Amino acid sequence: MLKEKLQQDVKDALKSGDSKKRMVLGMVLAAIKNKEIEKRSELSDDDVVAVIATEIKKRKDSIEQFEKGGRPELAEGERKEAEMLMVYMPEQMSEEDLRNEIDKTITETGIKDMKEMGKLIGAVMAKVKSKADGQVVSRIVKEELSK
Repeated sequence: MLKEKLQQDVKDALKSGDSKKRMVLGMVLAAIKNKEIEKRSELSDDDVVAVIATEIKKRKDSIEQFEKGGRPELAEGERKEAEMLMVYMPEQMSEEDLRNEIDKTITETGIKDMKEMGKLIGAVMAKVKSKADGQVVSRIVKEELSK
């Protein structure tokens, strides 16, 4: 299980003295624990991946804010944390595969109007789950629907 791998990596980071990695993985484990308390059950690997994806998204948002605020050193720290967490994510789909999946979903759902863009993004994200970034999906869907 992915949660067990995270726990083992925290122990390894502790032994090796990598305090940054231990802290980042510890925060992720805390987020997983909070989600388990919320659901009142243990999380599946897919749920753990979703929690990790949320943590990565938080860091990407922070990177954007720090860069806008003229704090590149803080943005770099967040970027390193996001990279540490990407190791635990499934392999991301290529843009070409993602476009094919979006085209297939457009055909299946019959959605061709920008007003229904949200429904289409939801349908695509349900299929690709954590194998694609939501912002990339949104951008490609917008491009496809505006053709």
